[in-house]
Amino acid sequence: MIATMTRQRAVHRVHRSLPTVEGAGVHLFRAFGHSETGLLDPFLMLDHFRSSDPRDYMEGFPMHPHRGIETVTYVLSGRIEHQDSLGNKGEIAAGDVQWMTAGSGILHQEMPKRTDDPMHGFQLWINLPRAHKMMPPRYRDVKSSMIPIAKPEAGVEVKVIAGTLNGATGPVKDLVAPVELSDVWLSAEADASFSVKNEDHAFAYVFEGSGHFEEGGRHVVEDQQLVIFGEGDEVWVKASRRGCRFLFAHGRPLHEPIAWGGPIVMNSREELDQSFEELRLGRFIR
Repeated sequence: MIATMTRQRAVHRVHRSLPTVEGAGVHLFRAFGHSETGLLDPFLMLDHFRSSDPRDYMEGFPMHPHRGIETVTYVLSGRIEHQDSLGNKGEIAAGDVQWMTAGSGILHQEMPKRTDDPMHGFQLWINLPRAHKMMPPRYRDVKSSMIPIAKPEAGVEVKVIAGTLNGATGPVKDLVAPVELSDVWLSAEADASFSVKNEDHAFAYVFEGSGHFEEGGRHVVEDQQLVIFGEGDEVWVKASRRGCRFLFAHGRPLHEPIAWGGPIVMNSREELDQSFEELRLGRFIR
């Protein structure tokens, strides 16, 4: 038998998330967006919302369209009410995940509720492949209690949302775009390695503490910084004395053209124009 050697991924780029305003006036931090699509395909965008001031987020995201993508909302603190044009309605509480496949089109809204807790969470956008852009919309509402926590090493805990790690499989399955998503905690100065398919694009977004993401590397990745990894089949991390918590995601790139118009992402300008024309004429929902 021939032994296979793992190749650790180097840090390709590190940058800080940028403050921006979206929805009806929600102040948040954008970790990546349009300019990173080539490096992070099939991931399109990651927004980080974190504030203890209700004025930063209570206006929320009133009814708006989506087509051609999936949105993943992960709430760490606070509560968000949602409803849509298909009649779905519910609440995303602390620790919960909502994985929405917009497919052929949906109108929905996400409105924070006023609570004693600060609002803290994420929304990740994932592109749909051409063959599934117009699939029927669907929801996966995942409660915190449904999400397993793997403990692969001392001082390491991984909340597995999608994918498999150390025998723990996340509850979000049968995904159209093959991606994996986890919430990773490392205690002070703990280190860990995670296997990643060589062809996948991968990123980590630190939101507590700090750490090194390259063995022997001198750059410390701090809170609210994004790491984009190079090629390889293993990601290594070592926490600082403050510990480290980060979102970790990887997925196989689609290698398809992207025509992006706000909340609608298609493969061509013609498809994008048609989508907005259908929206104007009231024909958007199939």
